[in-house]
Amino acid sequence: MNVDLPAGTRNYSYAKDMAIFRTRAHWALLLSLLVFVFTAPLYWGNYWLGVANLIGITIVAATGLNILTGYCGQLSIGHAGFIAVGAYTSAVLTNRFEWPFLVGLIAAGLVAGLIGLVFGIPSMRVKGFYLAISTIAAQFIIIWVINHWTGVTGGFTGIRVPPASIGGITFVSQASQFYLIMAITALTVFFAKNLARTRVGRAFVAIRDNDLAAEVMGINLFRYKFMAFFVGCFLAGIAGSLLAHWTGFMNAENFTFMDSILYIGMIIIGGSGTAVGPIFGVISIRMLQQGVMFISPMLEGSFLDLPAGFTTGIGPMVFGLVIVLFLILEPRGLAHRWALFRTSYRLWPFSY
Repeated sequence: MNVDLPAGTRNYSYAKDMAIFRTRAHWALLLSLLVFVFTAPLYWGNYWLGVANLIGITIVAATGLNILTGYCGQLSIGHAGFIAVGAYTSAVLTNRFEWPFLVGLIAAGLVAGLIGLVFGIPSMRVKGFYLAISTIAAQFIIIWVINHWTGVTGGFTGIRVPPASIGGITFVSQASQFYLIMAITALTVFFAKNLARTRVGRAFVAIRDNDLAAEVMGINLFRYKFMAFFVGCFLAGIAGSLLAHWTGFMNAENFTFMDSILYIGMIIIGGSGTAVGPIFGVISIRMLQQGVMFISPMLEGSFLDLPAGFTTGIGPMVFGLVIVLFLILEPRGLAHRWALFRTSYRLWPFSY
């Protein structure tokens, strides 16, 4: 029995059981969301459109990490490095070689996925803390290569990235980029939701819960761990390509180790191993950052007489505090809290 469905709704076929949108409430909510997305640029200013674009790009990246870490249990703390691979791949192909944006986008995902396979090799022998160390190494190795491969990446100076263009349509304004980014974000979330319900997704979960038991049941650990690394890093590369064409300029400072920690925090806060977890986590962290940016100038001019430079560290401090509170009070994230709320008030718009 599917507890996500309201009373009176039954599954009479496997196809209906696998359908994401089942009830009138599902379709009404989907229609409302589409109307909101298509009309948002009409009443949002460029600033909030820029925030929404950043949120969309981050959701794509966090969804990739959620597949790798949340579903398959392969802890990666070098996700920003794989995003950098995608960003520079797309930047180099579209700038230096003048390839089309779509080619650069797909190539960014493929190259990042292949690099992810290289650094996924240790997952065959180590796991947990030791695997995390190997992915941290990936972060620093990738950034070192970017900074020193000057003839291709521009080194410390960076590289300019042309705006995205598809079929003669150039996405220059925040509004036009909003439609492109949200379309790719929606496809990413839809892909991740369906992947989690397939045989591959169930194999990922089995490996996460107990890899020895999964191997005894006939699951090929080598194959599925590598698949998780490829898919997770492929989506990181896609996010990197979108980020590069959205900002118009890339250098290694856009992909710090702190950013990798931030992505881990996002899936912890949102709820790892759930479809909506990355969405909740990304929106929460990005809006928290906006709040900190708004409050910091007020604190500098207040009567508190704070020491010089204190407000610049408020962001990391608040982020760390939020992570600790979630680990203690709500370790299953906002997705679990949403599921409890939905059950308590008999709401069925989203499945857990």
